[in-house]
Amino acid sequence: MYDQPVTIQLTHDQALVLSDWLYEVTMESDQLSAIVTDRAVWSPLHTISGTLDKTLAEIFMPDYVDRLDAARRRLREAMGGDDEPT
Repeated sequence: MYDQPVTIQLTHDQALVLSDWLYEVTMESDQLSAIVTDRAVWSPLHTISGTLDKTLAEIFMPDYVDRLDAARRRLREAMGGDDEPT
């Protein structure tokens, strides 16, 4: 029971935005240790990040930033507005 996989479904936009955020907090800064103090949580975060990296071809495309921005816009609109975070 404890080692059975769990499936999480995300839309493509959600996966792209989450992948970028995970990359930023795990690879581009030391924010992960400030955000997540329990190192046991790092294991699933790294697993999710690695799975997204293998799944999303967009992260290697030259127009990645444009695709990411468009995904963020669509997700914000779906959540009730396109306001940028302040």
